[in-house]
Amino acid sequence: MSRWFLISFLVVALAGCQSAYYNAMERVGVHKRDIMVDRVESVQEAQTDAKEQFESALAEFRSIIQIKDQDLAARYDRLNGEYEDSKAAAKSVSQRVDAVEDVSEALFDEWEDEIDLYSSANLKRQSAAKLSQTRQQYKGLIRSMRSAEARMEPVLRVFQDQVLFLKHNLNARAIDSLQGELGTIETDVAQLIREMEKSIAESEAFISSLQD
Repeated sequence: MSRWFLISFLVVALAGCQSAYYNAMERVGVHKRDIMVDRVESVQEAQTDAKEQFESALAEFRSIIQIKDQDLAARYDRLNGEYEDSKAAAKSVSQRVDAVEDVSEALFDEWEDEIDLYSSANLKRQSAAKLSQTRQQYKGLIRSMRSAEARMEPVLRVFQDQVLFLKHNLNARAIDSLQGELGTIETDVAQLIREMEKSIAESEAFISSLQD
């Protein structure tokens, strides 16, 4: 079995699993729109957690380079712990945004198919207009989510650099070297926080539009 055939098979199988899940939820009265709202709220929660975690990592970095007379190995352990927690928080955000995209595609495909079932031209026109409006709002939402997600990666790379440098240079001179990186990290984290807050606000507006 070729590698690409296996990948294609897995993609189809996973899509089938999701389809079966949505169908099962539909049978108990939970529609794709409900799942979409739940998943958007889940992204909000993950983004809030990530925002707090990156702020915590920044605070730890500040304390490491500003507070003297600390055990160097302990400083490294704390910073590494914050870095690992930040990586986990970023991964959670990415996975939940992926889940929003999955259910959104299923919802929009279903909605589009069902428009053709209307016998009333007026209701058909209203539903089509609502679909178009929701799609446009969704595009703005997912763009905001992905933008905030993308902001995490450069911050993680900077934190990784600091952790690696400190790991192999456990001395006072290394701490002094890290001092010059503080401004860059503060700027990157501030930009990330702004993107996260913008995305969270976009999510609130999108959920409100679905519930109108």
